[in-house]
Amino acid sequence: MNLILLHPRELTDQHATLTGRRAEHIRKILRSKIGDSVRVGMLGGLLGTGRIREMDGNSIVLQVHLTTEPPAAPPTDLILAVPRPIMLKRVLAQAVSMGVDRIFLINANRVEKSFFNSTLIQNNAFAEPLLLGLEQAIDTRPPEISVHPRFRPFVEDFLPELLADCRIRLLAHPEGDQNIAQAAGGLFGQRVVIAIGPEGGWVDFEVQRFKEQGFAPFSLGARILRVDTAVPALLAQISLLRQLTAPAS
Repeated sequence: MNLILLHPRELTDQHATLTGRRAEHIRKILRSKIGDSVRVGMLGGLLGTGRIREMDGNSIVLQVHLTTEPPAAPPTDLILAVPRPIMLKRVLAQAVSMGVDRIFLINANRVEKSFFNSTLIQNNAFAEPLLLGLEQAIDTRPPEISVHPRFRPFVEDFLPELLADCRIRLLAHPEGDQNIAQAAGGLFGQRVVIAIGPEGGWVDFEVQRFKEQGFAPFSLGARILRVDTAVPALLAQISLLRQLTAPAS
């Protein structure tokens, strides 16, 4: 936890009272004492510091001073075929820590239909993994998440409007005949959308539908990765390509 995240309702007269996991982290991991400052952020708002004013056995009172804008979200959107719920939690936290603007959770031929009946999706219970990712990355603004249980309406009806401002469209696919750099071209200053399939990969029908929407299939090479490995690996490659294609200052 690199950031203590606060909810707006917790702040009263620039003071916040913490209990539970955040208080335990300050007490046991940071080993902070009264008078010390910790890094804090307001969910959806500014970053700053919290000075410890009171500590007892269960709670900590912080005097909060918020001053700094959080980092801008990279112009990267993630289309993800829904994995197993326990894996989805990990993937969401990793994606948020890497930095994405929007996440679209979609169906695919090799996605188990029961995944869409999970408590995580049915109750829109994404808060925990999103907060973990924000705490890791020192960010306060979670990405937008939407769920699309029908593949064809998403690709044929929803995607065209979504992609109106996105020139770089990438499809992770083991049978792609180019690497991500070749598929992406120049990334700097461009919005990127990347689609990552289920554990068994996209079927031919799905690949063709994505191609019709301008997606370029690419491969990571001979090794096939699990979804929870592929997502951070690919987002890291996009981040690196942005740095390499940025104009010299």
